[in-house]
Amino acid sequence: MIEKVNPAHPDKIADRIAGAIVDLAYQTEENPKIAVEVLIGHGKCHAIIETTAFIDREEIAKAIGRIAGMLDLEIDVVRQDKLLAKNQEGKIRCGDNGIFMGMPLTKEQLELSRIARMLYSSFEADGKYILDGDRLIICQSHASSDLIRRLFPDVVINPLGDWTGGTDVDTGAVNRKLGSDMADSVTGGGLHGKDLSKADVSVNIHAFLKAQHTGEPVEISCAIGDEFVDGIPYEKIVEEAREFIWSVGGFEKFAEWGLF
Repeated sequence: MIEKVNPAHPDKIADRIAGAIVDLAYQTEENPKIAVEVLIGHGKCHAIIETTAFIDREEIAKAIGRIAGMLDLEIDVVRQDKLLAKNQEGKIRCGDNGIFMGMPLTKEQLELSRIARMLYSSFEADGKYILDGDRLIICQSHASSDLIRRLFPDVVINPLGDWTGGTDVDTGAVNRKLGSDMADSVTGGGLHGKDLSKADVSVNIHAFLKAQHTGEPVEISCAIGDEFVDGIPYEKIVEEAREFIWSVGGFEKFAEWGLF
């Protein structure tokens, strides 16, 4: 049993905005320290950005407008805490405490990911999808039910009827759809809106990739400042995550679908 939401879902719009802002930080520094929170809905967007990197507010506003349209913006940019920044000086160390479990993806999870992407490419509107064995539930705004039924004759579509979708119907917040992004994998934090030093990003990616490679569950714990995690130098885990993020097109693209 698995649920996926598509990139037009309000929570994913918030994730994508946060990812785009992290991308901006990496354009100015090789290893910035940044954490972004975004709340969006009903014509407004509030972004709080804690960062070591200089990011032009106009570029932030452009990124938000490109992803979410014209909104009333409240953008707060603050420097990272001095003591926390000092802990990271001189070497890449684990940037957070956390517990993580990577799980191999099931055929059911991979199939729903395929279906979700196909529907999004067709409609590019807010959608949420559940697959539980043979039962497929599609909640898709701005969609032709007849067209969907041609593809999936036994599907349940919009059980309560048509709906508008988007941020004028629902609010969005960063990291609120981790089940959609991670399937059965488990994290104490969130994937989006953070730099690669954060375990919530790099250790989650490492645990997930290791589980896909081994076909077995992976359990990892770490503490802020650790130089080795899962028996590996932390800087190697960061580089593994960097390669994965760049392979999908950056933090904003990563935020569209998460790990699968």
